[in-house]
Amino acid sequence: MSTFVLVNPSSRSGATGRRVAELETLLRKYVGDYQLLATECEGDGERLACLAAEQGATRLVIAGGDGTVSEALSGLLQCGRADSVEIGLLPLGTGRDFARLLGLGTDLEVSVARLSTGQRRQVDAGRIRCQASDGGERVRCFLNIASVGLSAESARWLAKRGKQGRRGPLSYMVSGVVGLARYSMPLVTIRVDDRVVHEGRLSLAAASNGQYFAGGMRVAPDASIDDGLLDVVVVEGMSVGASLLRFPALVRGRHIEDRRVSVHRGAVVRAESAVEVWVEADGEPVGTLPGTIEILPGVVKLCGLP
Repeated sequence: MSTFVLVNPSSRSGATGRRVAELETLLRKYVGDYQLLATECEGDGERLACLAAEQGATRLVIAGGDGTVSEALSGLLQCGRADSVEIGLLPLGTGRDFARLLGLGTDLEVSVARLSTGQRRQVDAGRIRCQASDGGERVRCFLNIASVGLSAESARWLAKRGKQGRRGPLSYMVSGVVGLARYSMPLVTIRVDDRVVHEGRLSLAAASNGQYFAGGMRVAPDASIDDGLLDVVVVEGMSVGASLLRFPALVRGRHIEDRRVSVHRGAVVRAESAVEVWVEADGEPVGTLPGTIEILPGVVKLCGLP
């Protein structure tokens, strides 16, 4: 195979960059020939993934977090090469939520060795279209989850924090508290396959391909990555106190038993609001409503799985 390795040296507060030498040693041992590409700024993942495909890559190995995977996937899909390039994941980021779902561990050598011996799986992806900061349209693809509301507000804070200091698992908890303080529970209308499923105050709505987000919270416990549908989890607007009380249930995936939480399945989700409401995809802020999120069945070929 023609293997390209896309590394985000900034992921996990620069810890990934400090492991590049170790990674290259393991790649030479288990993979053989490869070409290394490193991101330098936001958006590089899309550009470099496209570049790798144009240069004949048949396997793209991504060393970074969920956001890096999301960028690379967006690049492959937008340049029309997703069907010809397998994706291997080396989960070196902070949250590693999609890797958790796949059963990928944190041992780098095991992950690299499995690139050649592991299982393959064809899975779904999602695509979001929303409003960019300049008023135009922003398009972003994702493997895991795109969400609206409190989670996106938390992601905005965490993205800024990541540029200012260290990001670790505790950052997700802190960002949730900060998000609660900043988020005003606006009026939002949500449609799933043209059915109105929510109209009113909103805490968050998560269009889920995977099950986990925000560093291990099991927001969509029944979601499947290859059923051709999104699990849309809608949480009605709650007070700060009520939200904090329900945090442990969210971590365990028991929040869906709450009367103020509903779950819907569909292929297309539309959300709109009269005020500014942010959207995130795989932990990275994307833009604001109005937005459309759709499932792309079976467009991703994963390799190196347990």
